[in-house]
Amino acid sequence: MPPNRVHHLNFLVRDLDEAMDRFERLLDVEPFSLVEHAPRGANCARTRVGETWLVLVCPYDDDSVPGKYLARNGEGVFLVSFGVDDLAAQLDVLEHGGIEPTDNAPRSGILDWKVADVGEIHGAIVQLTQDD
Repeated sequence: MPPNRVHHLNFLVRDLDEAMDRFERLLDVEPFSLVEHAPRGANCARTRVGETWLVLVCPYDDDSVPGKYLARNGEGVFLVSFGVDDLAAQLDVLEHGGIEPTDNAPRSGILDWKVADVGEIHGAIVQLTQDD
């Protein structure tokens, strides 16, 4: 089954506190909750905007994927993640369709989300997410 929603949007930021404050004031959203994501060398903050998670990513490891992306591209939209019901099955569909996803198997995202990066389009990483 193909993606059926925007699961989350990630913005890379250099100052997590300042970014949380700006988004909360600009969008009048609930306060962000903080989450460390050690496998990606970043501190994260997340809140909901309707059905979609808004995630702010502040890398503390310059050699991590987000750290390198921030150095190369600066702050802004980093990743768009589309929700799927069965991530492993969707990766199989892509591979059988001749697409080689960046991640060929699900990995752990924040808060037990199963994620897989599938490519980059127009400067943003495209990802699939399953959250049981």
